[in-house]
Amino acid sequence: MEKINMPITGICSFAKYPICTDWEEIDADIAVLGVPYDTGVGFLSGCRFGPRRIREVSTHYARGNAGFYDPERDEVFLGGDVKIVDAGDADVIHGDIEQAFTAIEYAVAKIREKGAIPAIMGGDHSISIPVARALKDEGDITVIQLDAHLDWSDAPGGQTLGNGSPMRRMSEMDHIKDMVQIGLRGLGSSRKEDFDAAKAYGSELISARDSAKLGVEGILNKIPKADKYYVTIDIDCFDISLATGTGSPSPGGFSFDFLNDILIGIAEKGNVVCFDLVEVAPQYDPTGATTRVAAMTMLNFMGHILKNKEKHAD
Repeated sequence: MEKINMPITGICSFAKYPICTDWEEIDADIAVLGVPYDTGVGFLSGCRFGPRRIREVSTHYARGNAGFYDPERDEVFLGGDVKIVDAGDADVIHGDIEQAFTAIEYAVAKIREKGAIPAIMGGDHSISIPVARALKDEGDITVIQLDAHLDWSDAPGGQTLGNGSPMRRMSEMDHIKDMVQIGLRGLGSSRKEDFDAAKAYGSELISARDSAKLGVEGILNKIPKADKYYVTIDIDCFDISLATGTGSPSPGGFSFDFLNDILIGIAEKGNVVCFDLVEVAPQYDPTGATTRVAAMTMLNFMGHILKNKEKHAD
């Protein structure tokens, strides 16, 4: 009997791609990795449940080898010979920061060692610290952050590894050479001294209002040309009307099309070696809209990364 493999059937992997939890056996263009960790959250927790819920929602969009047809571009993405696997989750222990960060760094480094691009589902934004550490053998990396918040806190309450600090921690890593932070907005995004420190470091700061004035092309022109990009997407970069399911939603954010056009431009601009999407907290998402936005954002970005992969191979 021929297997139909409808979205509602079978084991729940990301977009129903094959599961490969033996990382020594990864043979793929992209490996999707879950990081169910939210010990870094200082207020509303729950994004450790994000990877599981994003996986579940993503099965609705599963198309297998047929790929995804975009009627606006008249193109098929993620079809044919594209190889994507769901690599399961980093083996984190909730509440144990040191163990969790070691496990996350190991998982991401192993995926890169096998030649695949990690597509990571958080988890809170502190997971980007070990993700960035895992890229230390890549050479110079330019980090592009899409976020309502600056995430440049140093050590609030003595905590240096929380979800308000990943960009500052990355700025201390030798292999991180440039940063662009897009979508900043709202009262309390960070303290003035944190903005001053980010500017002193040389980070390119683009507020949500400035993003609207610049447009997609203007934003892309502010991103330096680089050999390798690591893109970190906080779901709260989207407007609160699209993304209620997060611990720090904020009005005045991006529309779905605007954010995804930025991501398409990044994929066209250079070689994306890793990306994460963080801070999805399903319990604050009663309609499921936030997780759908997250799943579609990941799939769209994956499609354009692989479309442009050969162009950036040299």
